[in-house]
Amino acid sequence: MDPHAVNAAPVTSFLNNIYEGLVRRDAEMAVQPSVATSWEPLENEPGWRFHLREGVTYHDGSEFTAEDVAFSYERAASEQSDVRSWFAPVTEFRVVDDYTVEFVLDRPNPLFPGSIANFMIMDSGWATENDAERPSRDAENYATLHTNGTGPFMLESRDPGVETRLVPYKGWWAEPEHNITEAIFTPIGNPATGLAALLSGEIDMINPIPLQNVEEVESRERFKVLEGMETRVVMFGFGHEHETLKYSDDVTDANPFADPRVRRAAAHAIDVATINRVVMRGKVEPVSQLVPPFLSGYSEKHAARPAYDPERARELLAEAGYPDGFSFGLKCTNDRYINDEALCRAAASMFAEVGLDAELTTVPVRNYWEQLRADEFDMYLLGWSPGTFDIEHPVRFLLSTPNAETRLGSWNFCGYSNPRVDELLPLIQSELDPEARQALVDELVAITQSEMAYIPLCVQPLIWAAKENIDLTQRADNFFFLRWVTVN
Repeated sequence: MDPHAVNAAPVTSFLNNIYEGLVRRDAEMAVQPSVATSWEPLENEPGWRFHLREGVTYHDGSEFTAEDVAFSYERAASEQSDVRSWFAPVTEFRVVDDYTVEFVLDRPNPLFPGSIANFMIMDSGWATENDAERPSRDAENYATLHTNGTGPFMLESRDPGVETRLVPYKGWWAEPEHNITEAIFTPIGNPATGLAALLSGEIDMINPIPLQNVEEVESRERFKVLEGMETRVVMFGFGHEHETLKYSDDVTDANPFADPRVRRAAAHAIDVATINRVVMRGKVEPVSQLVPPFLSGYSEKHAARPAYDPERARELLAEAGYPDGFSFGLKCTNDRYINDEALCRAAASMFAEVGLDAELTTVPVRNYWEQLRADEFDMYLLGWSPGTFDIEHPVRFLLSTPNAETRLGSWNFCGYSNPRVDELLPLIQSELDPEARQALVDELVAITQSEMAYIPLCVQPLIWAAKENIDLTQRADNFFFLRWVTVN
């Protein structure tokens, strides 16, 4: 329940029902006011001034002021925070008065207000009184199991792994758009069990449902399937900085994936069209970049992804000195992305056809990030949804040289590094002219594609199911907001 401890979409999505930020995104992903009513660029220096909403109260009745924003900024930007990188451009934070705050930035950044849409604000007094001044990622503190936000719903009870109950906050500053009296979140690990719970009426909504069960749900009376395309790109990453392979039987003194020819060979070995048809039932869109075509910054000049070409893959492996291929370890989740394990098994068989013998290991997501941060992979699966809905977001997190101080590259498990990419990021973040900015993006995408920093595979679909009498909003980031739910 700690809003600054884990930077993962399912956690952030859930906590957005309880906590709020200065700004938020509406159903169409546009930035709108939240506990800030307006904002504007600073006049004489790069940065933004936010005017706070008066009369906002926390769930325990205490008043929201600028002091809470200052406390939450310091907490979220602290070394212990998993969202620290959101504030990498900030050089100074200032409280002007009780209802005005300023963020001073290292350069102009028109994307900054939207980039902190998920920056959740805590009550400074509540956190201090309960010894939760800093987030706790590897152990529990009071904020792990308890909450005190300003949002439309408040935590009634929490039994981790079993259920979490929310009830409406009657003192919420906005007009409710829902008619919920109680919301119960129940984690169900087995997809078949979850589907059975929906069809039996035990639960009202499930996200996601297995692709193979879409037709079954659609054929049932009183149920419906909601489909869309998420902003999340699913990709394979490599251990660029590893000196040797970690899980190879035949190459023990080198890391073939350090050679871009080998990475390109791996890309040419994957038949995304077949994966889409057989594994994803035609529900995904192949992609060539780390953002889908409908997001800001997508490079039309580099829309083509590597062709499925096993012969070319074998040629590249031979050129790199591996004519017979080699074995390696492929690490994947089995419960994080849609059909993630099946996708990895299909890719492993395709790799084998060109001599890349993948030893596939699949693990639950609760253990996955820890293993990736410990470099326990040669190649791995990753899905990424850009928080700013712009290409700068995956560049900042996945392509920037990892920097512990600024938290740039904080999800760059592979250790990819290119000085020019690092130079281009702040230029892309600050450039105001659309054509000039796109030229910078095009240059960056050309670099990362030529080096095959990652292998982008597809854009993940949104597949939700619900009872017919449930009206809800399906956002492109796969966030589920109770404030838009009505039961008829």
